[in-house]
Amino acid sequence: MEEFEFSSYPPIEPNTFDLILIGTGLPQSVIAAAASSAGKTVLHLDPNPYYGSHFTSLSISDLTSFLKPQISTTTTDDDDDDDQNYTVLNLNLNLSSLYSDVEISSFDAETIAKHSRSFNIDLGGPRVLFCADKAIDLILKSGVNQYVEFKSIDSSFVCDDNGKLSCVPDSRAAIFKDKSLSLTEKNQLMRFFKLVQQHLENSEEESSESSRISMEDLESPFVEFLKKLRLPPKIKSIILYAIAMADYDQSNLELCKGILKTRHGIERLTLYHKSVGRFMNASGALIYPIYGHGELSQAFCRRAAVKGCIHVLRMPVISLLMDKESGQYKGVRLASGQDLFSNQLVLDPTFTVPCLPEPLRGTLEGLNLRDVKGKVARGICVTTSSLKADVVNFLVMYPPRTLYPEQSMSIRALQIGGNLAVCPSGMFILYFSALCDDAKQGKDMLRAAMNALLKIPASEISEKSSEVQNQDAEVKPTLLWSAMYIHELTTGNFDHISSTPMPDGNLDYNDLLDETVKLFKKMYPSEEFFPEVESSPDNIDDED
Repeated sequence: MEEFEFSSYPPIEPNTFDLILIGTGLPQSVIAAAASSAGKTVLHLDPNPYYGSHFTSLSISDLTSFLKPQISTTTTDDDDDDDQNYTVLNLNLNLSSLYSDVEISSFDAETIAKHSRSFNIDLGGPRVLFCADKAIDLILKSGVNQYVEFKSIDSSFVCDDNGKLSCVPDSRAAIFKDKSLSLTEKNQLMRFFKLVQQHLENSEEESSESSRISMEDLESPFVEFLKKLRLPPKIKSIILYAIAMADYDQSNLELCKGILKTRHGIERLTLYHKSVGRFMNASGALIYPIYGHGELSQAFCRRAAVKGCIHVLRMPVISLLMDKESGQYKGVRLASGQDLFSNQLVLDPTFTVPCLPEPLRGTLEGLNLRDVKGKVARGICVTTSSLKADVVNFLVMYPPRTLYPEQSMSIRALQIGGNLAVCPSGMFILYFSALCDDAKQGKDMLRAAMNALLKIPASEISEKSSEVQNQDAEVKPTLLWSAMYIHELTTGNFDHISSTPMPDGNLDYNDLLDETVKLFKKMYPSEEFFPEVESSPDNIDDED
């Protein structure tokens, strides 16, 4: 949208709010809905023509445009408004700092161009929700389930050391039916799940000292506890990487960057098993929103609007307004030229102040010094057929070192089909992700997983290795289009000007929601985070 068009926008009224949020990502949308529910006056702005920001679902053409390096700056210098009591500080919108090493390949440009607008591709994928996790509890508590629907993820698979994909047994019935497990392995897994169940029951009913798992074991590495139970390598791998979702290689604790303690491993197992069977129409532990994860941000924005929040898309914020005397935040200036004021501001993490005046550096330094937690490599593939002939929507986990010796982190892949309204019928979207230290390491992991599952035109990776890794598939799907990029992981920070976290490397939203709730509580410590409303899980639907 050209700059002169902004002046045609009618002025926003009123011009003063309790809270202004910039960016309609999931954290901002949740905070907007929670603050509106608490009776605050809220203005929610986004420079994009769509909801979701870094949590959005886009068509192929829009996704390609989004991932291209973008640095948006204002054309005027920081200045003082002589007629007002505030200083104007210009903002930069810099996407290239958070999305780097972008590679986009099209192997059938005609087909992709024909169907480009029929895709809803998640920018922060792969992502699923556990039926019993914090996101679902929040969706039900807030009444947001009125605005979003889900379907079940059909199955989960895990790769073993021989490159073969096996079903992840998520219940006693599944263990009993699993033909890939021997009778001994089934009994060992059943006994382990029974031990966890007894521990949970004892912890709820009696003191922690009477639990079946000792405090010493709970604080020990989970992999050591599994060794103590003499579980075989295959069972340990399923528990650690396919159910407890460990990211780093737990076999070498001296080099492991993220040791999973038994306590946390048990919590993740509990979440997994509580999720199985929670909703009548969801057969497994995992669900996915129809039309993609961008629907979650839109749903919370709808909830906020019902409570009085004002939303304005296609409206960039170009400057901050800072009090001349105190240096504290006062408001924002829009691209339309209008000045708006609020007590609190929540910024999208891509905004920075390019040059801070000396008196304001202490106040605003957090805007330019993000708390970076690492990187995640993300991959997206569009294919013409399912990886599994009899399954449409499913998750695949590659534990460390199952694809090649130097693979030090888990790799996750999620296939989603047209019955979830994210792509044309007969096509499929495959999402990949892996935590990484740098772009080369991350892309090496993604390429190995893609090569194991897909027929990649003009692949530089040997077909021999890919055949070994995918020996249980009849015919590899053909790749039509792909994208790979490195995504910087940042956390939020709080002050009168706050920023929200980027999508993390997890499959679920639990950690991200913890940060979001923490931010809301810091802004409004005396307010309840969503008062209870009457709700039901009717929109958890599994029918085609």
